[in-house]
Amino acid sequence: MVKKRKIAILGSTGSVGRQSLRVIERFPDLFDVYGLSCQHNVELLSLQVEKYRPKLAVVADPQSFLRFKNPPNGTKILPGLEGILELVSRPEVDLVLNALVGSAGAFPTMRAVEKGKDVALANKESLVMAGELIMPQAKRNGAKIIPVDSEHSAIHQCLKAGRKKELKKIILTASGGPFWKNPGHLRGGITKKKALSHPTWEMGEKVTIDSATLMNKGLEVIEAHWLFGLPPSQIQVLIHPQSIVHSLVEFVDGSVMAQLAPPDMEIPIQYALTWPHRFPRERPNLDLAKVGSLSFDLPPMEGFPCLNLAYRALERGGTMPAVLNGADEIAVEFFLKGRIKLAEIADIVEKVMNLHNPLLHPNWEEIWEAHQWAQEKGEIFIEERTKD
Repeated sequence: MVKKRKIAILGSTGSVGRQSLRVIERFPDLFDVYGLSCQHNVELLSLQVEKYRPKLAVVADPQSFLRFKNPPNGTKILPGLEGILELVSRPEVDLVLNALVGSAGAFPTMRAVEKGKDVALANKESLVMAGELIMPQAKRNGAKIIPVDSEHSAIHQCLKAGRKKELKKIILTASGGPFWKNPGHLRGGITKKKALSHPTWEMGEKVTIDSATLMNKGLEVIEAHWLFGLPPSQIQVLIHPQSIVHSLVEFVDGSVMAQLAPPDMEIPIQYALTWPHRFPRERPNLDLAKVGSLSFDLPPMEGFPCLNLAYRALERGGTMPAVLNGADEIAVEFFLKGRIKLAEIADIVEKVMNLHNPLLHPNWEEIWEAHQWAQEKGEIFIEERTKD
């Protein structure tokens, strides 16, 4: 008999949050929705509160919080980061699913593991920025971190086939986004609409743009380093446009284990929520005969400098990954606003990184200061470009 768990979903109105609620609906005997949170979308959050009747709901944006009408079912509504931290700290919460976007998700992950909560982690920035703090804290407090990203979920599953000392390398697959066959297109006038036209996955705007530049895969390399305790030399990236093989593990005897599934985020979400158990799902399973062929290519590193920048940040360590992430966040924001070109994202990130002397073994305040510094520097560089 599997114990029923009370779950808090951070970012419940986003793509992963909505899919997580669909998964939870299929297992009413396994989960109670204890808390939900959103950034701005109070209209959808209101509907979710009415449907799932959580004890607590949080609206992170203060102005959006003022638009939220108190629900009639007794759900307590809180604002801001303080509300999110209170939610993940509640003693009743057994599991936190962190589907927040960007750096906003890092501190809630830290707080959750400090409180000994298991975390289903869809917020890669948590480990990109503060993996050096979060992973040891989770181990000390007995908190398990189960990855939700399909690639890291695949690695988590494939590693069960052998022991750590038998591992040669892990291989993260990438769909490549819409431009990997023609990286020169990044230097052209790529429109926001084209950049958001991902060929396989349906994701939020930030992740989709990062996928187009391969920065998303670079962030996943850093996340994999902390999740699985591997150096950069043991983390490889391959382009796999079909998004059927979600990642692979190679062992020293030449055996390669791969996890295959349809490109459906509900599969890794369900795995993370129900781990260490597996349960059937109603959707059609993978039909390899229909898929036909699978292809793999090395990423064109020269055409996608963001991937190299991420490896470089990981090699430098300390506060450099936080700087990488901060500069990328501000550059993507300005691209989505139409202020810079897609290719300029990598240029801005590299320029900011070149100015930074990383502080090794930083505390949380130093990590956050470096992240904010990177955003400020990035914005200055962007303003200089747009004046020319």
